[in-house]
Order: sequence, then structure tokens, then C-alpha cells
Amino acid sequence: LVRMKFLQLLSRKPGKLEMLFRIPFCQKQFPYMCLATSTCLYSKKKKVNSYEQVDQEKYKNLVYSVTSYKTSAQTPETIFEEDNLLYGPPNKHRPPVKAGTKTPKNWVPLINPNKRIPLLNGDSNLPIKIALQKTKMPSVTRILQQTISPQQAFSLERWKEKMILELGKDGFAEYTKNLFLQGELFHAALESIFLSEEIATEEQREDVVISGYLSSVQHVLKDISEVKALESAVQHETLQYLGLVDCVAKYRGQLCVIDWKTSEKPKPSLKNTFDNPLQVAAYIGAINHDANYDFQVSCGLIVVAYKNGSPAHPHFMDPGLCSQYWNKWLLRLEEYMDRN
Repeated sequence: LVRMKFLQLLSRKPGKLEMLFRIPFCQKQFPYMCLATSTCLYSKKKKVNSYEQVDQEKYKNLVYSVTSYKTSAQTPETIFEEDNLLYGPPNKHRPPVKAGTKTPKNWVPLINPNKRIPLLNGDSNLPIKIALQKTKMPSVTRILQQTISPQQAFSLERWKEKMILELGKDGFAEYTKNLFLQGELFHAALESIFLSEEIATEEQREDVVISGYLSSVQHVLKDISEVKALESAVQHETLQYLGLVDCVAKYRGQLCVIDWKTSEKPKPSLKNTFDNPLQVAAYIGAINHDANYDFQVSCGLIVVAYKNGSPAHPHFMDPGLCSQYWNKWLLRLEEYMDRN
């Protein structure tokens, strides 16, 4: 039917056909339609296969090795060969060096094998008290201060800077001065207690500076007996160092070098006392090699007293532990001697 209509139009006069095509299309209000026989404009976009983007040439050998064998062709030998090619031959196993296994070059025993102990001591009721003489010999305190680890030095410096920020330089100087004063007064009070074998005097107990410290150590004092030395100088005649020991007495039946410490913070374990065990071990070795003392010591005791009066922490060091810290002390002593 459409074809017949079109032929009828062609058979008309040329003028009329020409007028027919001259009519502006825009004046006709017919909707525009487009017919297509191949594809639709609104058809969905074709999905792209992600595997087509893979560099097949690059992974050809891998694919071939996977698809060609039912089982892996690698053996332990080929794996080692491949590792050697990629990473080089393996290094020989070396056992890790444990901290503290280093031995001193000039080792001296903690207990003096050549020291003769008299069967009967003199008047044991009077503790030995030898004044510290100024000599060229280094002290235990100086040796430990000049051989502290970088980590300890950094921590001390940070603490100092923090305290100066809080208190100022003058305030920090006053704070450290008071700490030393409290320590001196506390040691003096303990000395008077041991010498008189009585409770501290009324003035000492009422002194607010040390009253808390004295209350703190009351339960420890009950376990101390037979005081042999108080605030007495010791000197190691072979290793050539000296120090001032706080006390030598029996603690629960064991003869010990006793070191009294004051603290504002709790120190419930021995590791919290930093280098104090090395200091005690150094004093023990010095006493055992000092002719002024007719006895030998194999144990130590560090007592940490608290300003607020809370019970002190006594840290007992048995002979085995003292020997361990003695070796560490000898290493620090060697380090100091090498530097000086």
C-alpha cells in the first residue's frame, strides 16, 4: 500500500510534486521518528572481559607450568637452588650473644680465699666506723656515675629537664639539696638507733623531715641484729677503689651489707633500684678484701624507705645474686679504668 501511494505521487504533475517537497518540515507537527534495522540506540554496553587485559605473553610460562603438570615439578633441591640464586647462600647459624655473658678481663673473686677469719672476734658490741679519707682512688659512686648506659643518661636528663620546667633552676637546686639533707638525717637517725639499741629519740621521731622514713622501716629494723659496721669506709686493696658502706649487720640471720635508700615513689622490685645492686656488690667485695674487717660478707640488702610512712621494701640479695652483680660491677670498673 505504501508503494502504491508513492507511485501515485510520482505520477502527478511536476509542479505539484515540487510544491509537496517545498513545504517546510518544521511547520508540520508530526513527531520525528527514526527507523533502524541494525542496532538500537538504547542497547546495553557490552561487558569487557578482565582476562583480555592481562599480558598473556608475560605469564605464558607460568600458565604452561601449571597446566602441564599434575604435581609440582619442584623438589627441595630446586627450591634451595632458586633461593640461592635470588638471595644468595644462607649465612651460618650463630647463637645469639646473651646480655651479661661478657666476662671481666681482670676477674677477682667476690669472696677472698686468702682472708683469715679469727675464731674469736673482738668486742662485737661496738660497730666498726672508719672515716673516709681523701685519696686518688675512685669511689664506687663516681665509677657508677661515669659508666651509666646512654639510656640511663637520657632518662636522667629528661627527668632533670622536666623538674626544671616545673620548679625552675633555683627550685630544682633547692629540691635536690633537700633530698640530700633528708638522706643524711635519715642515716644519722638509723645510726643513733643502732648505737644505742633503742628507739629513735623523741626529737628524731617528731622531725617531720624524717619521721615518715623512720616509720617506714620499723618492720625491717625488727629483723636486723649484730651490727658490725656503720657508715664505715671500705677499700678494695687489689682493684683499688673505695666507698662508704651504710651498714653491715645480720638480716634474718644472714650477714649483709645493708644500703638504706629514700624514695618518694614505690620501688617494689630490685630492678627498680637501678645501679644500687652493683653498689652493694662493690661494697661486699671491698669489705672481703679490706684488712680492716675481720669478717667476710656474701649477702646484700637494699631497703627503700618512703617519705609518706608506707612500709619500706627490703630487697634481699643472696650469694648467687651478689655474684652476678659482682661480675657486672667488674665490667663497669674496667670500663671506668679504660676511660681514665
